[in-house]
Amino acid sequence: MPDPQTLLHVFPTFAVGGSQMRFAALANCFGGEFRHLVVAMDGRKDCSANLRHDLDICYPQIVLRQRDTLGNVWRFRQFLKSVKPDRLLTYNWGSIECAIANWPGLVAHVHTEDGFGPEEVDEQLMRRVLTRRYALSHSTVVLPSRALCRIASEIWKLDPASLRHIPNGIDCNRFGAHHVTPLGCAGLGPVIGTVAALRPEKNLGRLLQAFRRVRAAMPCRLLIAGDGPERVKLEHAALMLGIAEDVTFAGHIVETERVYKAMSLFALSSDTEQMPTAVLEAMAAGLPVVSTDVGDVAQMVAPENRPYLTPLDVPALAAAMLKLLSGTEATAIGAANRVVVRERYDQEKMFAAYKAVFSGSA
Repeated sequence: MPDPQTLLHVFPTFAVGGSQMRFAALANCFGGEFRHLVVAMDGRKDCSANLRHDLDICYPQIVLRQRDTLGNVWRFRQFLKSVKPDRLLTYNWGSIECAIANWPGLVAHVHTEDGFGPEEVDEQLMRRVLTRRYALSHSTVVLPSRALCRIASEIWKLDPASLRHIPNGIDCNRFGAHHVTPLGCAGLGPVIGTVAALRPEKNLGRLLQAFRRVRAAMPCRLLIAGDGPERVKLEHAALMLGIAEDVTFAGHIVETERVYKAMSLFALSSDTEQMPTAVLEAMAAGLPVVSTDVGDVAQMVAPENRPYLTPLDVPALAAAMLKLLSGTEATAIGAANRVVVRERYDQEKMFAAYKAVFSGSA
């Protein structure tokens, strides 16, 4: 039996996030078929707790300094020459220096782009467009959303033949299980909930303001699961808005299926997304979704759910949540979402597509 291929993964951070959790699911599924080297550019390795203990995986240390692009490119290129992996996999803009270090192709390279931070919400930054255009011109580029595929082809001017559209997938059985115990949430009334990294682009301040409007019209609660740099600011905002007693900041929860089980509806208030995994998880849990109309969300949810996608606007978001909570459609919409996610976004399809990319056969 041949030795497993060595894959060198470079993440801006290996803290818990969408791309990191997807990698964990893939690595756990593939088991011993690949050997993984994971470089976390900021040194954080929180997501390692989600990996199987029997995986062949290690975390090499390499010094990468902020605002030292040329030095980082040189150091990583030397590291790449010494390690000689079968394939280099970089993730998102934060790892682009390592993609540049490989140019024009020391080893086969796969770059995955999941979306953009707040600085690229309104438009693509030309400096980044040009960097991606040239740094990724010899690479396979994986994109989870059709919106990103259009950007990569039409704006970055990458060869469409090098692009791979691989939608995110989830364990539908896990999130649709009936025996799950819901997470506790203090207060009275239905629960509006979200699962998100507490970062600026998620704009959870918008959700807090919208929740205040809904709460003024009917008893309800807000459950926010996740952690991040915005947490203290958001907790203070809840106090200032006078809603803190009905808002639960649950922090990072490993068993997120318990979070969805506690919800009456799932809310997404982001300024920018592409294909948010949390929306798929909520759909698998049989929840209706109220969301800002960003990325591929409109294509992800069931047709019955699409009227509850809103502009980036507090009143619109609040009105959609209030209409769902006070109406009779929520259960039927949640059931339709469950059907769609099982048909289109089960993780087995994602596993097969990524296995081909990891092994170099796609």
